[in-house]
Amino acid sequence: MNEIALLLGATFNAGTVLAIAALGLLINEKAGIVNLGAEGLMLCAAIAGFAVAVHTGNDWIAFAAGIGAGALLAAVFGVMVIWLNTNQYATGLALSLFGAGLSAFVGVSYVQEKLTPRVDYAVPFLSDIPLIGVAFFKQHPLVYFAVLLMFGIVYFLFKTRAGLVLRSVGESPESAHALGYPVRRIRMLAVIFGGAMCGLAGAYLSVIYTPLWVQGMVAGKGWIALALTTFATWRPARVLLGAYLFGGVTMVQLALQSRGVAVSEQLLSMTPYIATIVVLALISRNPAWIRVNMPQSLGKPFYPGA
Repeated sequence: MNEIALLLGATFNAGTVLAIAALGLLINEKAGIVNLGAEGLMLCAAIAGFAVAVHTGNDWIAFAAGIGAGALLAAVFGVMVIWLNTNQYATGLALSLFGAGLSAFVGVSYVQEKLTPRVDYAVPFLSDIPLIGVAFFKQHPLVYFAVLLMFGIVYFLFKTRAGLVLRSVGESPESAHALGYPVRRIRMLAVIFGGAMCGLAGAYLSVIYTPLWVQGMVAGKGWIALALTTFATWRPARVLLGAYLFGGVTMVQLALQSRGVAVSEQLLSMTPYIATIVVLALISRNPAWIRVNMPQSLGKPFYPGA
């Protein structure tokens, strides 16, 4: 029973990285912008957060550094694709490659660094409950933040006027512009928010989840977060569920490796990515379902003077 509780707790921990990043990217895409640079954003934020944690010993300042790094790089991406009308996909790929190279260069001197012991955030009394306590009440506050973020985004998108405007920009930026809404500024704010959340996820990865810095440590999580938005058909609750699903797949393959299961280590490591491909392939069998849920202007440039 204790092993199950530990596995559940590890699943929530692993899923948090994907959930925070994917929920941020969801806001991007609801505004009509695809940011394929998530992997690079998370890598730069991971080294920024880890470096600040090493020098200050304060996790929350490290998270702020990660958010700042992600938001800054996302703002550069936003200027290029929103105001300069560069291709969103090519620019995102370039950002991903740039982030990988920059983080590797900056992180050389931090490979051997160690962080101070992590703070225990166990909830008093509740964490002592058998099974449930270990799984649900011995988590870092950002695990609970991911759940609150999902509810906040649901409320924002479907219960507020600002959320309605954001969705209208993603569906028909020309109509939103004709009604007097600043489409470019709205898209820019969405892109910066998405970058900030990718930054927070990257900092959480290097400061709490591992905690260490290794070149390329994001290891495809940015790409999985991107895939999650499609997997969830652009619904926040499904994004959270999908993040925990993929987090669970990751933890199961690690548990199998630790038990010495007679399966190739490389094959087990491929499991989360195989699951991603299978899920996307299944979803793609029903293109009409995707069209109904996908923002209609997703990936398309907007020319206000046209």
